[in-house]
Amino acid sequence: MAAPATAAEPQASGELRPPVCLLVLGMAGSGKTTFVQRLTGHLHSQGSPPYVINLDPAVHEVPFPANIDIRDTVKYKEVMKQYGLGPNGGIVTSLNLFATRFDQVMKFIEKAQNMSKYVLIDTPGQIEVFTWSASGTIISEALASSFPTIVIYVMDTSRSTNPVTFMSNMLYACSILYKTKLPFIVVMNKTDIIDHSFAVEWMQDFEAFQDALNQETTYVSNLTRSMSLVLDEFYSSLRVVGVSAVLGTGLDELFMQVTSAAEEYEREYRPEYERLKKSLASAQSQQQKEQLERLRKDMGSVALDTGTATDSLSPVRDPSDLILTRGTLDEEDEGADSDTDDIDHRVTEESHEEPAFQNFMQESMAQYWKRNNK
Repeated sequence: MAAPATAAEPQASGELRPPVCLLVLGMAGSGKTTFVQRLTGHLHSQGSPPYVINLDPAVHEVPFPANIDIRDTVKYKEVMKQYGLGPNGGIVTSLNLFATRFDQVMKFIEKAQNMSKYVLIDTPGQIEVFTWSASGTIISEALASSFPTIVIYVMDTSRSTNPVTFMSNMLYACSILYKTKLPFIVVMNKTDIIDHSFAVEWMQDFEAFQDALNQETTYVSNLTRSMSLVLDEFYSSLRVVGVSAVLGTGLDELFMQVTSAAEEYEREYRPEYERLKKSLASAQSQQQKEQLERLRKDMGSVALDTGTATDSLSPVRDPSDLILTRGTLDEEDEGADSDTDDIDHRVTEESHEEPAFQNFMQESMAQYWKRNNK
């Protein structure tokens, strides 16, 4: 099978490869959570247990063992009550709160990479909550910046037999692809109800899809016909797999597509993320240099104003040197004696006091005799 062979390769070669993150998205009722459950069981049966993360705060029960569950961190109903929100607002706010701690999730994934070759992330059923929210962008970009990340869009095949509904699903899949900018796989679920071959034919044969649209008499069919021309290029590079989450069929082909998508990530997406990292680090470094240069100029002008007349030969120091030595003295400065250290200040003070007292007594006696003589 393709999946176990792929999972065993890093162990056989002794290399520690980062886990592949599968970000599972899908409309409500598409069988997304059942698909994650079947995927988890399949990987466990192959001796490659995945690291599973649940990001749905409103789900009552999770039908798979989750290593990280958002419900352990954020209480969905408490968020709704505290902020006075409805169901969707509560989910968005819960995700936003969880996203503020996602750096800790990244650390857990890094620690588990020697035990798990795949990370499965189940997202909320309200797909727009994750796809178009700030927290969804933060989570997907955080994963993609460190690990090979693949978006899996789960589609209900039984509900897509109508060409207009099928086109709506494909448009949504296209929008997610361009929003996430990550390798993309369309999983046509529920093939146990109806085979997905009709959808594959519509994607590959433009005329077949036009024939199906001719049976539609609504005004939407004209729009769909125009949009099908636009999506032709989208179809050409799209990975499509038919899967039954209930029966478990199609998973071997899915893992072959996952392997191909992971290679695409390493070939096309990772260099772009590395370039973005370098440009960000370079911008931060340049900003620090500019701040340091401004500080050096400011400190240099102060040194010219106060120190030129007293010590024109003293070496110019960087602001960092001034900060490090502030409040302390060098050993040479501490060991150096001042010019007055060899003077006995007590004797000096007494020597000044004695003639002053004698002068005072002489003046007093002179005034006394002067008064008596009168």
